[in-house]
Amino acid sequence: MMCATTRMIVLGIDPGIARCGWGVINKNGVKLTTLDFGCIQTSKTVQEEKRLFTIYSEILSLCKKYNPSVIAVEKLFFAANAKTALTVGQARGAILVAAGSAHVPISSFTPLEVKLAITGYGKADKIQVQSMVTKTLGLLQVPEPDDTADALAVAMTYCFVKKWGE
Repeated sequence: MMCATTRMIVLGIDPGIARCGWGVINKNGVKLTTLDFGCIQTSKTVQEEKRLFTIYSEILSLCKKYNPSVIAVEKLFFAANAKTALTVGQARGAILVAAGSAHVPISSFTPLEVKLAITGYGKADKIQVQSMVTKTLGLLQVPEPDDTADALAVAMTYCFVKKWGE
């Protein structure tokens, strides 16, 4: 196991086909710093395969730009809408392929695990999670859209629950 002062870059992703949030944080010992965040947006008027390719390409570009040590991705939860679950799963697949192409390991977390790691409460609401992300990372305002704050929360979860070298 490496020592606690090891520096790493974590790319967090909140998968979705219409909006795919991403956030890059630097972990240096116990200090977390936001490097960048954003949202990959695709239009429902564009063919599905082109939307997935856009997500793949953008994630690959982020990997080249930031050279993350790991990509932390939110796991799928069972949605009431099967069509939504399928498209989110496809977007997640595009993200995993991009990570594989860039030779970056993946770590996945359920929404419950993220809420627990960020707020200490597994049933925390979105506002509580966003508030903790904003405060912990020293941001001036909550990142928008929501997907970006969620992506930063996923990246932070990796930093809080994983020991580097596992």
